[in-house]
Amino acid sequence: MTTEQKETNHHTILGCIHSTESFGAVDGPGIRFVVFVQGCRMRCMYCHNPDTWRIGTGVRATADQVLSEALPYRSFWGSDGGITISGGEVLLQPEFAIDLFTQAKKLGIHTCLDTSGQPFTRQQPFFVMFKELMNVTDLLLVDIKEIDPEKHRKLTGFDNANILDMCRYLSDIGKPVWIRHVLVPGWTDDNKDLIALGTFIKTLNNVERVEVLPYHTLGIEKYHRLGIRYRLEGTEPPTEQQIQHAERLLNIRN
Repeated sequence: MTTEQKETNHHTILGCIHSTESFGAVDGPGIRFVVFVQGCRMRCMYCHNPDTWRIGTGVRATADQVLSEALPYRSFWGSDGGITISGGEVLLQPEFAIDLFTQAKKLGIHTCLDTSGQPFTRQQPFFVMFKELMNVTDLLLVDIKEIDPEKHRKLTGFDNANILDMCRYLSDIGKPVWIRHVLVPGWTDDNKDLIALGTFIKTLNNVERVEVLPYHTLGIEKYHRLGIRYRLEGTEPPTEQQIQHAERLLNIRN
């Protein structure tokens, strides 16, 4: 592809955007401008953003338009902050993510990708785009929802083989990663599974941080509004003791 063709594509690639957040404090290091993209194939029982599931909807915007919205907040990011793309699932829109992060890196902005990894494959054309995206991504937040493949399928609708393969690939290329695990009592808090997840994480050489995120019920009202049955009705958030126990099993040192 010629330089002129790339420039033309840059101006025509549109992302499907659900929303943005100007002062994200839990979406990577520092203060971050967070772009929530629209569309996800997974149906995680505890998802608190079911309004992001539908693919091909949302506000369509170019990377330049998103950057023009983000840059007025740059003075608040400091030396650690930057731009995070979250979701939905960003890997369903790799061309847009490449475009946005390429433009951001030209401006010296730290880039972070928040993903569940479900679309990952080493098959083409996805894999070549993924490698291109990694060239302009500084950090990934990877949510490993459950280490047991059958439990993962029950929880999300998919098994986790390609997600774990993505983690191994990121380790092979030395791309910095934060691993996150949402702790859902009765679903993702089994001692054996947590130990197995901790053992898997130990095989990776690129993990900078491991975080246990407590399940919460803040998204239930969205399910009611959308007419979607909430399958974890009655499940309570984990206690502080349960969180600390999971952190010990995952060998997290706070």
